[in-house]
Amino acid sequence: QVQVVESGGGLVQAGGSLRLSCSASRNMFEANAMGWYRQAPGKQRELVVDITRAGRTNWLDTVKGRFTISRDYAKNTMYLQMNSLKPEDTAVYYCNGHWGSLDVWGQGTQVTVSS
Repeated sequence: QVQVVESGGGLVQAGGSLRLSCSASRNMFEANAMGWYRQAPGKQRELVVDITRAGRTNWLDTVKGRFTISRDYAKNTMYLQMNSLKPEDTAVYYCNGHWGSLDVWGQGTQVTVSS
């Protein structure tokens, strides 16, 4: 069974930074796409960023220029570097991997940004 596991969430003040990690039990460079999503209380889950096998990215407009995505081939890990965090970035952040018809979600990691 393929699993993805997030880590790195926490509480940070506005303007601060956090780095989320997502490790996968299957080669993420073979995935059709990997992505980060988030869900704030009372809101629908939304795409933060996804990255295709070819390395193309698709970003949520409100995080462009503040967040970056990267992948470490050797560690089979994907990262979301979040800078200049705002209270509206508060949410549970989920890692997602898409291998063919297989759609895998992590359990989520809480990010809380205080004002």
